[in-house]
Formats: sequence, structure tokens, C-alpha cells
Amino acid sequence: MSLESVRAFLRAHAPDIEIIETAESSSTVALAAEAHGVEPAQIAKTICLRVGEQMMLVVAGGMARLDNRKFKDTFGAKGRMLDAEEVVAVTSHPVGGVCPFGLPSPLPIYCDISLKRFDEVVPAAGSTNSAVRIETGRLAELTGASWVDVCQ
Repeated sequence: MSLESVRAFLRAHAPDIEIIETAESSSTVALAAEAHGVEPAQIAKTICLRVGEQMMLVVAGGMARLDNRKFKDTFGAKGRMLDAEEVVAVTSHPVGGVCPFGLPSPLPIYCDISLKRFDEVVPAAGSTNSAVRIETGRLAELTGASWVDVCQ
């Protein structure tokens, strides 16, 4: 189960971070912001993309949108978003619960600078009603992410 893989990852790498499970869904940026009492931009959404044969995750602020020109300038090609089945196959997380933790195999992870305006962000935690609160820099450090500027 996806939530369990996130729990195992956090137990091993960040036992001080607690998973917050809500009774209601937090599967969209708006629902997550409401459930966790933060502004939508503070939700750290994880976008699953393919560039050629390479799969990757981009974690961005909840209101940020990928900028095709910036993305192509950074990665050398246009990114294609994965469909729901591909997302589950690559991350083990359902759409609405995708996060950069507890992945079945390593993927390149990038954090967009849209997250840097917040000291703390709220990414999902492997299910459509779970999340964590984490310092922005620690999110990048814990996931081995590189910082990029690929959003509007």
C-alpha cells in the first residue's frame, strides 16, 4: 500500500515527521489547502513527467503551472505528464496522493523554486487523504531533489 511505503520511508529517514490523515479527501490543491489550513500555493504538488524515456517528479507550489519553455530549456525536451495508470506504476501512489517519498524505485526528483517562498510546505503522503508538514529545504534534502525553475 502506498501510504505504508511512505510510512516506512519516513520511519527510516525522518522519524520525527508525522503523517497527517484527514477524514476528508485532500486529493486536490484546494481540498488539501482547506484540510491543512494553509494557502493553496503552500501545498507541494508532485507532478509525474516523462522526458523521452526518463521518468521524473517535479514538486512545485500548489498554484504553480509548468512553463513549457522553461522546462524545455532546463531538460532539453518537452515533458509529457503521465496518465493515472502510469503514475501508480511509477510511484505506487494514486493521483491525488502522489509524493516524492516511498517510491518503489529511485526517480530523479526536482523541486521548483515556487516552493522557496515558504518555510514549510505540505506535500501529500501516498494517499488521497494524507500529507506531511515539512520544512521546504528539508523536503529537497530528504528526497535528494535538485532545485529548478520550470514553473510560471
